[in-house]
Amino acid sequence: MALWLRTEFAALFSPLSPLFGHIRYSIPEEMKKGSVIGHIAEDLGLELKRLRSGRARIVTGDSIQHTELKADKGVLVVNERIDREQLCGDEASCSFSFEMILENPMELHPVTIEVLDVNDHSPMFRKTDIMLEISESANLGARFVLDSAEDPDVGVNALQNYALTPNENFVLKQHVNSEGSKYAEMVLQKQLDREGVPHLSLRLIAVDGGSPQRSGTMNININVLDANDNAPVFNQSVYKAAVTENASAGAHIVTVNATDADSGANGRITYSVSNAKSNVAELLSIDPQTGVLSVSGPIDFEKDKKYELRIDAKDQGGLTDSSKVIVEVIDVNDNAPVISVMSFTNAVSEDSPPGTTIAIINVKDLDSGDNGQVSCKIEGSTPFKISSNLRNYYTLITDSVLDRESVSEYNITVFATDSGIPPLSAKRSFNLKVSDVNDNAPVFSQSVYSAVIRENNAPGVSVLTLSAKDPDEKQNARISYSLDHITIAGSGISQYVSVNAESGVIQAVGSFDYEQIKELVFVVKAQDGGSPPLSSNVTVKILIQDQNDNPPQVLYPVQTGGSVVAEMVPRSADVGYLVTKVVAVDVDSGQNAWLSYKLQKATDRALFEVGSQNGEIRTIRQVTDKDAVKQRLTVIVEDNGQPSRSATVIVNVAVADSFPEVLSEFTDFPHDKEYNDNLTFYLVLALAVVSFLFITCLVVIISVKIYRWRQSRILYHSNLPVIPYYPPRYSDTLGTGTLPHVYNYEVCRTTDSRKSGMQPNNQSLVSVDGLGADTTKVEEQLSGYNSQMLTLVINCSRSHPYRSATCIKYVKLIY
Repeated sequence: MALWLRTEFAALFSPLSPLFGHIRYSIPEEMKKGSVIGHIAEDLGLELKRLRSGRARIVTGDSIQHTELKADKGVLVVNERIDREQLCGDEASCSFSFEMILENPMELHPVTIEVLDVNDHSPMFRKTDIMLEISESANLGARFVLDSAEDPDVGVNALQNYALTPNENFVLKQHVNSEGSKYAEMVLQKQLDREGVPHLSLRLIAVDGGSPQRSGTMNININVLDANDNAPVFNQSVYKAAVTENASAGAHIVTVNATDADSGANGRITYSVSNAKSNVAELLSIDPQTGVLSVSGPIDFEKDKKYELRIDAKDQGGLTDSSKVIVEVIDVNDNAPVISVMSFTNAVSEDSPPGTTIAIINVKDLDSGDNGQVSCKIEGSTPFKISSNLRNYYTLITDSVLDRESVSEYNITVFATDSGIPPLSAKRSFNLKVSDVNDNAPVFSQSVYSAVIRENNAPGVSVLTLSAKDPDEKQNARISYSLDHITIAGSGISQYVSVNAESGVIQAVGSFDYEQIKELVFVVKAQDGGSPPLSSNVTVKILIQDQNDNPPQVLYPVQTGGSVVAEMVPRSADVGYLVTKVVAVDVDSGQNAWLSYKLQKATDRALFEVGSQNGEIRTIRQVTDKDAVKQRLTVIVEDNGQPSRSATVIVNVAVADSFPEVLSEFTDFPHDKEYNDNLTFYLVLALAVVSFLFITCLVVIISVKIYRWRQSRILYHSNLPVIPYYPPRYSDTLGTGTLPHVYNYEVCRTTDSRKSGMQPNNQSLVSVDGLGADTTKVEEQLSGYNSQMLTLVINCSRSHPYRSATCIKYVKLIY
């Protein structure tokens, strides 16, 4: 048996495939399973590796898979027995279609298989034996319609001719119905003679045109009856009616009517169905007495759209007449659409662009007309839509950008509804997961984090915990924390704090000192594990809380280990006379730096008092001649911390009206040759230093500030006696006592020493060590010096007794 191949190609644009080929094969029915239908890959111009990579498969949508695709060989073979009669019935042309689908890219190739008929059926009569009763008075030319034979084959293989065994009474006449089927009639050509031949036995043979030819036989037994000269006559030669499918059993279709001019038994008519296909006889029945044609089986428009049958009317004498009945089947919407999934992707990335294909579905409805017109839609409001560019094929695509953080999973329900009344529908649900991409940066729960930690903390203590959230998932949501590098006080931030990369806990690396750093402000970065990673920053503020860990520091009077420094109080001083002021500071803050002063010891406690807030030492009574010249006061400076810290300062006070009186009381140093030799050495050294300072001053004179700085450095590096420098002024901060107002004093000599006193804005500090015996000369040399110059001279002289002249010259060179 030869195979015929016909291939059609058409360029169609669609989301499924930009180009597909329509291929058609013709095969005979009843081919063996595994028989090759055609080399589909070669016919479509496809390579075998394309079939494999594209996961080639065929989709029919039917429960029976007649064909199978051998993708590895590129051939289409028979999978199930193909019976053309079972598949198409008596249709002249029989074929079935399916699609071959390829993926990556998607291609759709419709395939049509035309099934050719083979002569595998013989003509068959419904009854192998029939009995006819014919009156002997039957008129010549009387017709007797015989049952038709059925041959499911078509074309030349179908029923072609009837043949009647030779006899002298009847001849055979063949007729063709409007639908093309053939039936036979016996025509009486010679009068019957019951007395001569009461019974006749004939054979009706039906033959087809196949090769080899097949045939079927029906035996006709004729009983010759007594005369009945009138046959029934139908009032219509053709009856037309309609019935809806799924009509209930017993539903009325049409009533046929025939009349017989005879009377009595010869006029009683019975009706019967003849010349009907076997399936029609099972679905329709007629009442023999009334001629009512009714439904007896399930009527299905999808199987048969029209029924044709012949109704015989026979009287009791055996005379008959026949009429044709055509029953149109009216379609009702009794088939819901059927949804078949061709392709489905169960996961889609959230960054997929709109128009991404999710699924390809096929929707069919077996009904016809409006009942078979199907529309598809998606239930609810979702970011998806249905589109169609091919009949019965629909594509489920994304309609907008997806966001996994908003919706991570969709249950998409597709509804297919026909246009029948009432409409029928079907639905198919798809569970689609949205896969994550790293499109969200970590987000901190606070815009700024703040914490407080006490100074002198233990290293490694936890300060606070940062928390950032990332709405992504898995690795994209795995957050690590790190410090953004900045420099504080010349050191990197990692020298002060550390952050746990996993937990976000910030710990102190070392112990904080409030006096060095009062606040840490730095940035912590939270970064996820995506590719590329995303990050966000947050500012962290850590306030260092002060503790009372520093005692007060006395700035004035200066405490030295060698010489004695005395504050002069004239004997004429009145009550409340300001002797000096104790100046102290505390590097702590707040109440830890609030200072108070009190007098602990005194040579004469009834003579002096200390201001508890400002540290001022004043007389509390009139100074008398009986008061000792040398007074020693011990003052305690205490802060307000818990527990409090304190410092002690010793203040020497000279109660006298003149310098000699002070010197006689405070100095007792020997005058030997060794001191003179040392004085000569220091004078030479001072000249060298002066020369060096002169050259240096010319270089650094560009600014007054740098000039003063260089002066202190040169003094420090010289071999002259070290002269410590003390700030001459400290400003009072709101009267708290930590930096009190400046009081400068100068010594005023008058002829009446008792009228001399320490006046404000003049230096009252007097050093009596090393000034020598000639105090008058020293006082003249000190005349006009400011407080700072006077302090330097006194300290130099105190460290090097009997060299005051050298100290004075040195200070003059500096200033």
